[in-house]
Amino acid sequence: MSKYIAAIDQGTTSTRCIIFDRKGNIISVGQKEHKQIYPQPGWVEHDLEEIRKNTFEVIAQARIKASISATDVAAVGITNQRETTAVWNRRTGKPYYNALVWQDTRTSELVTQFEKEGGQDRFRAKTGLPLATYFSGLKLRWLLDNVPGLREDAERGDAIFGNMDTFLIWHLTGGAQGGVHVTDVTNASRTQLMNLKTLAWDEELLSIFGIPRLMLPLIKSSSEVYGSVVLDVLPNVPIAGDLGDQHAALVGQTCFEPGQAKNTYGTGCFMLLNTGAELKESTQGLLTTVAYKFGNQPVNYALEGSVAIAGALVQWLRDNLGLIKKSEEVEVLAKSVDDNGGAYFVPAFSGLYAPYWKADARGVIAGLTRYVSKGHIARAVLEATAYQTLDVMNAMEKDANIELQSLRVDGGMVANQTLMQFQSDMLEVPVVCPAVTETTALGAAYAAGLAVGYWENFDDLRQNWGVAQTWTPQMEDTQRAKLYKGWQKAVERSFGWAE
Repeated sequence: MSKYIAAIDQGTTSTRCIIFDRKGNIISVGQKEHKQIYPQPGWVEHDLEEIRKNTFEVIAQARIKASISATDVAAVGITNQRETTAVWNRRTGKPYYNALVWQDTRTSELVTQFEKEGGQDRFRAKTGLPLATYFSGLKLRWLLDNVPGLREDAERGDAIFGNMDTFLIWHLTGGAQGGVHVTDVTNASRTQLMNLKTLAWDEELLSIFGIPRLMLPLIKSSSEVYGSVVLDVLPNVPIAGDLGDQHAALVGQTCFEPGQAKNTYGTGCFMLLNTGAELKESTQGLLTTVAYKFGNQPVNYALEGSVAIAGALVQWLRDNLGLIKKSEEVEVLAKSVDDNGGAYFVPAFSGLYAPYWKADARGVIAGLTRYVSKGHIARAVLEATAYQTLDVMNAMEKDANIELQSLRVDGGMVANQTLMQFQSDMLEVPVVCPAVTETTALGAAYAAGLAVGYWENFDDLRQNWGVAQTWTPQMEDTQRAKLYKGWQKAVERSFGWAE
């Protein structure tokens, strides 16, 4: 029997291939960053050809490092940055345009246009999502309106669409020579084109958005065999798992019971709460989304709070201001002071996501005095992620009518002890980090492994989950309340900035 499962994690800043064993341990990793392209303010793009080549390369890297042959790999799972929108030609495989990244805000005029008839929540009952620049449907509409010849090719069936999972599965399974054009329910739920109840593309939404049906991939479950890799990097290995990155992290954290929640601290910050078979409509500014669907089992839903800028703010401090040379140096700088000195940083670079959904918000640093130093700014940068997470948790508890007992955390920023302690202090619950922090890739591996019988059931996966570290609240209530009040004042100052 094959010894390993491979997971491709196509993220916002890099693509990785991670190989896991049966206990969920990491055997090897291949990773490569790709360019971030900013043609205009608010526009964010990725080069699809670069990501395609990087994906093949990191698979080879991971295999070579571990001296693994393709026959050692039982299946491959894919997880991906969600909402990032790709269009390419079915006959040639060539992209029509760069991928429009989830952070891209060029569709703000389209959002305003569609809001005129029924407001921001016009499609929420069907899709669980407000009208926002975030989701793929309007990005696809922008491409159809602005790329010469694309709409004509789409209506002929030559131009096809997908999020990054669909793009990679198509290329890995043969591309123009018979590539499989599929997505899973989690990725489809982020397009604003799928009906959450039927789990099918919604004809009324396609008509309103002006999207040709022929462009869209088949919607499958998150765990089944979609096809096999035809390339030399993993010949004949079945692709059997597909989950958007945040859904994959929920699975990797084994949050299979309603009421369990996880938060991923990456470029952005994403908290998901499993609500089981119940589709809960949010009244607090959260998203209703598909959590996962394994094979023929019933679908599970989730409430999600999406924060656009978390780790990206540390990168901004590094790349745009030059206050640090490496991202991890932010903690040293933040620890050089005892508190934030009264300064707050609201990173609304592309508007504010959950629970505010203010596309016209922009980033502000508030509460500055002559006393504030670069150490205070660094601390305010870290605290911004914790405050945004608290905003989301407060909304989640109201929507779900439950109080979280603890929060499972993962992602790159979990290594930051100062942030994690402050997070626990602000949430007033224990913050728990698992032994394997690569939970996004692990979730994709779990989905693929379940589909081919590498793991039998959820109990197998739960046995793999172990705790590496727990942070518990230590802050006085009065101090917590004072800090959060300052944050809320700063957030209000960011509203209505963009005309």
